[in-house]
Amino acid sequence: MIVRQFLQWVRTAGAAERAEATSALARAYLYSDLSPDDRAAAEGALIMLLDDPSPLVREALARALAFSDQSPPPVILGLAADQPDVASWVLEHSPLLMDADLVDAVATGRPQVQAAIARRPHLPYAVSAAIAEVGAPEACLVLIENGSAAIVAFSLDRIVARHGHLAAIREAMLVREDLPAPTQQALVAKLSETLAGFVAARAWLDEDRAQRITKEACEKATVTLAAVSPLTEIPPLIRHLRESGQLNAGLVLRALLSGNIEMFEQALAELADMPIRRVSALLHDRRGTGFRALYEKAELPASTYAAFREAVDAMREGGFIGEPGGATRLKRRMVERVLTRCADESLGDIEPLLLLLRRFAAEAAREEARMFCNELVAEDAIDPFYSDRHDPDQCADDERFAA
Repeated sequence: MIVRQFLQWVRTAGAAERAEATSALARAYLYSDLSPDDRAAAEGALIMLLDDPSPLVREALARALAFSDQSPPPVILGLAADQPDVASWVLEHSPLLMDADLVDAVATGRPQVQAAIARRPHLPYAVSAAIAEVGAPEACLVLIENGSAAIVAFSLDRIVARHGHLAAIREAMLVREDLPAPTQQALVAKLSETLAGFVAARAWLDEDRAQRITKEACEKATVTLAAVSPLTEIPPLIRHLRESGQLNAGLVLRALLSGNIEMFEQALAELADMPIRRVSALLHDRRGTGFRALYEKAELPASTYAAFREAVDAMREGGFIGEPGGATRLKRRMVERVLTRCADESLGDIEPLLLLLRRFAAEAAREEARMFCNELVAEDAIDPFYSDRHDPDQCADDERFAA
């Protein structure tokens, strides 16, 4: 009886009044003790309201039904296919929607709809993968910031590949504690590409120089990332570098001259397709008979062999022991030793190698000077005598004593 009166009244009422009455009817359906006949009539009325010409009415309906698992499924599905302001309510909150419904909505929906789905609590892997694959940047950003969403590493990689050039995406990615090392490196590479393009577009540097500088900065960050990552992260990082075309002789030599032996060994194992234990045994064999064969099997350039050979000899002699900076920075003494040895090399065209080593030497010298100055400042800050010399009260006492 009440539903019949509602249907008669709704034909002439204004949009605001219809929206308010629709919300009341939906709450009555969910929470009132209706008879079976009244519940069936109320459900029919709610389905009919899907065709109301005013989005205010349909949004009121979505707000009222979105959070309940007792809502009529046909109404929820109808609202999920409505315009974004209406659909977003049920797509974000309704427990009645299956993963397939959400994946379909991601594939066909606008960014607002995708973002609403990305905000769902405990979002399953399949839906996260759909957002990563086709979602707009704002939806992917919401997904990254959704701490309860289940996201596999491949989905994170897809977001980086599609939207890693956007600063907001990179910043949100880097604060995640579960970000794998390969994905972090991909973000670094994206940042390098973006910076190189920006600098070249502004004509601050010519394109070739901008590309070289950002490439070297990316390789430096990659070696640092490998040094601070768990050992279990190194093999997938190396595979990512090889698959993305970044595992070149310059990067491998930088890792070695930084004392990052784990990264160097894993790189050779990947390039030579050999077990890591076998590679490690060959590298640390003081007789040095197997390194040349390992180097050739890894298909590294013949022009850089002299640099690698000298650095490996230094490694076997313990040349990295006592060097500052851990395994994240180039070791100046080692770089200069290799540079001196290669400068006397007469075999092949090694001019590009010498240029690279000179840049390594300059970088190592700057890093060493920076560390030295930072240590001096730190020592001055904690030196009691130095602090007393700058304490006004202490200076006054000294002057009275001297007088």
